[in-house]
Amino acid sequence: MNASAALELFLDAHRLKCTPRTGWVMRGVVDAESVADHSFGVAFIALVLGEMVDQPLDRAKLLTIALLHDLQESSIGDIPMPVTRHLPPSAKYEAEQSALKELLDQLPWSEDWLSWWQEFEQNTSIEGQIVRDADQLDMLIQAHIYEQTTGNRYLAEFWPPLQEASFNFPAAQAIYEQLVTQREHPAVRSAV
Repeated sequence: MNASAALELFLDAHRLKCTPRTGWVMRGVVDAESVADHSFGVAFIALVLGEMVDQPLDRAKLLTIALLHDLQESSIGDIPMPVTRHLPPSAKYEAEQSALKELLDQLPWSEDWLSWWQEFEQNTSIEGQIVRDADQLDMLIQAHIYEQTTGNRYLAEFWPPLQEASFNFPAAQAIYEQLVTQREHPAVRSAV
């Protein structure tokens, strides 16, 4: 790999720092987090969940998936859920996969990274499953923070009922339950 290809990837990825998370903007959040902010949150939560899950895993793969999971948004933007309801079922996935392939095209390890991203998208490896849980938890933590700091109550749709929350690992489910308790009783802080 040459320095020019690396620099192009860095410049592409850097756009995530100024790409706002569209779902928050659509719901009136001023100064919404960027996709890069979200990616950091997902990577950090995945790192912690990886320690809480009692199964062998590849931490380098885990963090790579976490950092890659939204990289394609540097090219195609953050497509919010309300938009995906109006697209053919596989359109978003195909667009994201195509954009990610293009972004990683010059990297000698692009096939590994694309394969790992697909494991996240398809929820097929322990690392991909942990990142999927981390992705959901980061979104919910951010929704909670926005509700607490801005009073924005247009975020209720992000909160699935406890019995309908879908996480791959009990540790993620337990964190979600703690978060719901804090949301419902803001004066109560977790003693964990």
